Amino acid sequence: MSMDILEIARVQVLDEGRGLTAEQALTCLELPDERLGELLGLAHEVRMKWCGPEVEVEGIISLKTGGCPEDCHFCSQSGKFESPVRSVWLDIPSLVEAAVQTAKTGASEFCIVAAVRGPDQRLMDQVREGVKAIKDAVDINVACSLGMLTQEQVDELAEMGVHRYNHNLETARSHFGAVVTTHTWEERLSTCQMVRAAGMELCCGGIIGMGETREQRAEFAGQLGELAPDEVPLNFLNPRPGTPFADYPLVEGAEALKTIATFRLALPRTILRYAGGRELTLGDLGTRDGMLGGINAIIVGNYLTTLGRTPEQDLELLADLKMPIKALSPTL
Repeated sequence: MSMDILEIARVQVLDEGRGLTAEQALTCLELPDERLGELLGLAHEVRMKWCGPEVEVEGIISLKTGGCPEDCHFCSQSGKFESPVRSVWLDIPSLVEAAVQTAKTGASEFCIVAAVRGPDQRLMDQVREGVKAIKDAVDINVACSLGMLTQEQVDELAEMGVHRYNHNLETARSHFGAVVTTHTWEERLSTCQMVRAAGMELCCGGIIGMGETREQRAEFAGQLGELAPDEVPLNFLNPRPGTPFADYPLVEGAEALKTIATFRLALPRTILRYAGGRELTLGDLGTRDGMLGGINAIIVGNYLTTLGRTPEQDLELLADLKMPIKALSPTL
């Protein structure tokens, strides 16, 4: 009789700190719903042992919204779809004010996002000005998400003092072509590898519920395990009007929680962050279950084109769960 996957994970992941393989992750995802509590409990033990009790809080804001030339089928910011999002640029004072307000929540990270294939010189200049203005105004780490980068741009962002760069692989390599056709998974991976090599922290995750199979979710967990990013944001599809995925169903709550716990077991030392879609997919009770099932970071406030819970709701949840907010640590 073969060993139970959770018995295997208890030794391999909890005791030894080695993440699940894609094949093992699939076995976890296929566990019956009545074993969800066991799975979440083990994932929480793994999180506490290898990451500790602290929760990293982050705020995000869009410097350039809408009008993106790419065709990511989930995204209402694509200029190729008839969505209600219109192209807008944010001014630097508004950017700084958002960073200040984010810091007041106790957040240690503030991410500047732009809806672009990759940054042009105008955007790089604005980011440079914005990063400096934020650092002059408030003590918070600045992250960026500006699409695909050249080596020169990676070096420039590192020189600016950008702490972390977000570039999601979005989904498993085998499923990517059903989600995006204007660039490749390999192009995204290249940016991620350059970011790591330049010494910036790498934030790289994706979206669950874009028509992928359980096998492909497990494949994605394994691929992220190989890349070993510092942070993995887990989004759940919030179908946006006008996009090709507008009519996709929401991920069921139990399936979402299995995914969270499985990704924790595949990535025992990684910051696993609640991101977009959790409010619809999990609600308040499910959000709490996820925090007790491997999640150790959250985005507070609204997302780029969708509304989130208020920061006060999330901070109250963390206080109720007695999970301390990770303090800002100095960066070199």
